[in-house]
Amino acid sequence: MTDRQFDLIVFDWDGTLVDSTALIARCLQDTARDLSLPIPNDQQARYIIGLGLLDSMKYLFPGLEAERYSEVTARYSYHFLAGHENVQPFNGAADLLATLNDAGYVVGIATGKSRRGLERALELSGLARFFHITRCADEGFPKPHPDMLHFLMDSVATPVTRTLMIGDTTHDVGMAHNAGASAVAVSYGAHDKADLIQATPLACVDSVAELAAWLRANG
Repeated sequence: MTDRQFDLIVFDWDGTLVDSTALIARCLQDTARDLSLPIPNDQQARYIIGLGLLDSMKYLFPGLEAERYSEVTARYSYHFLAGHENVQPFNGAADLLATLNDAGYVVGIATGKSRRGLERALELSGLARFFHITRCADEGFPKPHPDMLHFLMDSVATPVTRTLMIGDTTHDVGMAHNAGASAVAVSYGAHDKADLIQATPLACVDSVAELAAWLRANG
C-alpha cells in the first residue's frame, strides 16, 4: 500500500464488515408480521439497510401514519436484540482493518445504525480498536446524503480527493458520489451486484479477500 491515493478509508458497518443483513431482513419481516403490516420480501427488506428511519418507513410501509414509526422501531429493536449477539465479522475483516491501521490510514465508519447501536456492535464484534472516527445516521442526515462523509473528512482534515467509502449498498455509493469522494462496493452484503455496478463505484468486489487485494493495488 505504498504510493497510495487515499488517506481516509470509511467503511459501512452492516453487510460490509459484519454479516448482519439476513438478521436485519428477518427482524423487519417479523416486525411487520407482529404489527399486521405488509411483510416485505427479502429484497425489499435488504434495500432499506443503511437508510434513515423516515426513508425506510416510507419505502417499506407507504401510507403508515408517522405516529406509528416509534412502534415499528421498538418492535424491530426487540427482535434485533434477541439475535444480535450472534452477528460476526466477515472472515478477514479484522485482518484487513489491522493492515490498514499498520499502514497509517485513518479508518472510519459511516453507518445507518444509531450511535447506541453502533457502540454496542463495536463492543460485541471486537473491532472497536481499529477505528479512529465514526458517524451514525442519528447524528445528522442519513445516506445517501453526504453529511456523514463530510463530517468525517472535516474531523480529520482529509480532502475529498483522498477519501474512499466502502459499502454494500447503493446508498453507500450514492453518499460517496454526493460528497465527491470515491467508492468501492462489496457484493456480499445487502444489495445485488448488478445494482451496485450500475451505481458506478470504482470497483465492485465479491469478498473481503478481494477487497484487501484491491486496496493493496489501488489504496
